[in-house]
Amino acid sequence: MGVELREVTAADVLAFFEHQRDPEAVRMAAFTSADPSDRAAFLVRWARILADESAVARTVVFDGDVVGHVGSSTRFGGPEVTCWIDREHWGKGLATAALELFLAEQPLRPLYARTAVDNLGSLRVLAKCGFVAVGEDVGFAQGRGEDVEEFILRLDR
Repeated sequence: MGVELREVTAADVLAFFEHQRDPEAVRMAAFTSADPSDRAAFLVRWARILADESAVARTVVFDGDVVGHVGSSTRFGGPEVTCWIDREHWGKGLATAALELFLAEQPLRPLYARTAVDNLGSLRVLAKCGFVAVGEDVGFAQGRGEDVEEFILRLDR
């Protein structure tokens, strides 16, 4: 069956909440909410995302199961892509496949991404999809409780 993208449903958001409660995934993502177990705050955030006409969000489905989400919104002055795959499914190529599908669906360029410099999995996914590093930044990462260096990447094609 493979990876598919579809519109986000309320049930999907609840699955996303469970995915983002994984401590190892939160640490790797770094730039997360202050309290990954705060369901109310999570639901409010997703309500804002889904109501934002400039944002695009898709559910990532693999073999019939919700395994994550991919989307874009305008942050830091330009459109920025984000992707989260449930840790149970890391290393299977799902993030790359989902991002490739999303990029084919969303032709807006340039498109930006940010990731912690030590998040090698995300860096590999972004590189496979054509993103190149164009800068660096340091920001406070709630998922680690400290300042974290991050790469800023851009996709022009």
